[in-house]
Amino acid sequence: MPTKKTPPPNESVTYSSGSEKQEAPELRILHYNDVYHVDASSSEPVGGAARFMSLVQKYRDGDEFKGQSELLTFFSGDAFNPSLESSVTKGTDAAALGNHDLDFGVLKFRHLASKCSFPSSLGRRRAHRELQKDSYDNIIKCLPPNLVYKSASETAKELVPQLRAEGAEIVIAITHQREPNDNKLAEQTDGIIDIILGGHDHYYNHSLIKGTHVLRSGTDFKQLSYIEARRKPDGSGKWDIDIIRRDITSEIPEHKSTSQLVEKLTASLKTALQKPIGYTAAPLDARFRTVRMEESNIANFVCDIMRHHYSGDCSIMASGTVRGDQIYPPGPILLKDIMTCFPFEDPVVVIRVLGQAIWDALENGLSQYPALEGRFPQVSNIKFEFDARKPSGSRITSASIGGDPIDMAKKYVLVTRGYMARGKDGYDSLLVESEGGTAEEIVSEENGILISMMLRQYFMSLKVVGQWKHLGASMSRHWAEVTSKVCTSHPHYTACPPSPVRKSNPRQTSGWDHWKPAKIRERRASVTHPIDESDSDSEGESENAIEKLDHEMQTMRRVFSKWARIAGVNCKVADELKADEFEVDWTRAIAPRVEGRIIRLDADQ
Repeated sequence: MPTKKTPPPNESVTYSSGSEKQEAPELRILHYNDVYHVDASSSEPVGGAARFMSLVQKYRDGDEFKGQSELLTFFSGDAFNPSLESSVTKGTDAAALGNHDLDFGVLKFRHLASKCSFPSSLGRRRAHRELQKDSYDNIIKCLPPNLVYKSASETAKELVPQLRAEGAEIVIAITHQREPNDNKLAEQTDGIIDIILGGHDHYYNHSLIKGTHVLRSGTDFKQLSYIEARRKPDGSGKWDIDIIRRDITSEIPEHKSTSQLVEKLTASLKTALQKPIGYTAAPLDARFRTVRMEESNIANFVCDIMRHHYSGDCSIMASGTVRGDQIYPPGPILLKDIMTCFPFEDPVVVIRVLGQAIWDALENGLSQYPALEGRFPQVSNIKFEFDARKPSGSRITSASIGGDPIDMAKKYVLVTRGYMARGKDGYDSLLVESEGGTAEEIVSEENGILISMMLRQYFMSLKVVGQWKHLGASMSRHWAEVTSKVCTSHPHYTACPPSPVRKSNPRQTSGWDHWKPAKIRERRASVTHPIDESDSDSEGESENAIEKLDHEMQTMRRVFSKWARIAGVNCKVADELKADEFEVDWTRAIAPRVEGRIIRLDADQ
């Protein structure tokens, strides 16, 4: 009697048809979805492209699969974005379009898709065609006007009979929509689809609905599904489907060449992070003691962009969103500044709530004051006054939206973070209906844009030289409108060419004069090389100069902060650059302002 093979600890049976498996499967499939990071995480399952590829190679070339049908690899969307590490997925036979693949517009998607090499035919024995559903309203802000919206179920009912008539023996739909929509697709098509391979939800799940398997296979290279299909022996034309779940754990060895590729991508990422993406004439105050206790110019700026991007009535952002805890001095804004100051991966969402819910949210944000709590609210198109001497929960003395007192019974469109719409940090009044609250979701957490990505798009739209060539007309029009509205509160300075007369002296690298505010501003302002959004990984002298200067400034800041604390010296934010103090010819400079949106009545007590 043969010894029963013990499966590895990272393998489990998702679904078994119960059929005899004496013959090799006629179809073998590997499925995965929603890849945001290519490197491994610190907790199990660690995931990562290198270990993921080891499993792919096993199913593709392993001894136990010798002589079996060729492995087909299907991917269900979200590879190009939202993370910086996102790259073209290698070795995939067919892929669905994910909502985040369009975060930078249709032209950029077409550019990235053109670099993929998916074959147009997946085998001589069967015909395959992907069922597409263009349900991206409220997901992608800048869609082209000629986009056609069609029902997924109606499209399936139209295409599947055609596929069968053309000789298709099995029909697989690759989708990127929430699981309830995939379930609805299966319900409304009465088993004409054999398998729905879904994405968009970042978890693993399987169900069998009216003879259709509905499967989603996790996220971030942390899981995959291995599927075997065999014809039923009853001549019905149906298939026995067996599904194995594999978790990508640390005990799986890394695929050597893929590991080297990940290291190369990481090195390229480090280079990209050092490149300027924007330019500020005003110091950006992201210190915790500022953003968690009072109005901040950087928070005002971000809240305004959030609101205008989604055309909301107002915006509230918990101050814990701002993680820089430093003053970003006038001069170039690096991509790493954006990513370190706004690192969270919960996106911006849009909800419809009563004025009372907004009032309660503001009260919650002030409830722990003066503790440096991340719940302190930063706002857009909202002005409120509060008295910290009053009891928690009743500290607001007045609050308005758009200049009018908040109407407690009126519904407002509020732009906020997904974190807050899940009721975190005590923001129960903003809890969305899907989580048991009363807030109506307009743009859900699955469909929103990350703050870091939103800022990247904003700064791209300000560029006047080397503007991203794949921005596209729709994106350009949208961001032109957003920037025109934002600059009513936060001026933009038109670019001017560098002067051939005034240049910083690179030889003067020591002495106190080298660290005077004017000298620091001059040194940072002299670096004018923009980020290259054309997929280039080149690193020039400008990036090296900024990295060197920032390293020196970080060291100087630590030393001076210790000295100031011992000496009892209070530091203040540096002055904004004057028109003749900076010269930049590739972008418009921003100058975020504090406008009196948040007023503490007992501030002088």
